[in-house]
Amino acid sequence: MLLLLMTVCASCDWLGNSPSFGDDFITYTIRAGEHEVQNNLNAPFTSSSMRFQALFDSSCIYQNKLPENQNDINKLYGFSDCSSQHQQNSARFGWNWREGALRIYAYIYVNGQRTEKELGTAELNEPTSFKIALQDNNYLFTFRGVETAMPRHCSGGVGIAYKLLPYFGGDEPAPKEIKIKIRNL
Repeated sequence: MLLLLMTVCASCDWLGNSPSFGDDFITYTIRAGEHEVQNNLNAPFTSSSMRFQALFDSSCIYQNKLPENQNDINKLYGFSDCSSQHQQNSARFGWNWREGALRIYAYIYVNGQRTEKELGTAELNEPTSFKIALQDNNYLFTFRGVETAMPRHCSGGVGIAYKLLPYFGGDEPAPKEIKIKIRNL
């Protein structure tokens, strides 16, 4: 019986992104020339907040082909909102590598209008904590212990919503392989 169970489990593929079994982070990989992570499954999201840690390594140091695209904000992690698609209503953290630093942003869509706000910088190879919470008609982004309120289109829960996984760009795809580790808290 044990042999049968081992044979069945050995042939199974992991659905979604695979855990990094050396720790409890999940490694998300965006291949060179791509925008989305491998195995991008937008899982349902039903909570009123999202807490996680992210770890960026040297793969997140990059140079875009077009210099003006260096200002484009890559997406880290977040969720759609208000029972709508994410480019209509959503909240997530964003990031880019600019002027020798990994910059972190609050990045939202409210009724189809995108707004972003720089929140600070993150260190490479150091776990950094992030939180997005719903509060009435606002999103509360917490980064490095500082809360930043951003407007929200609806109130109450998220409705029918889904998680938003890492995404590279803007209009230019990843110039090289990018790896980001995320641990849900």
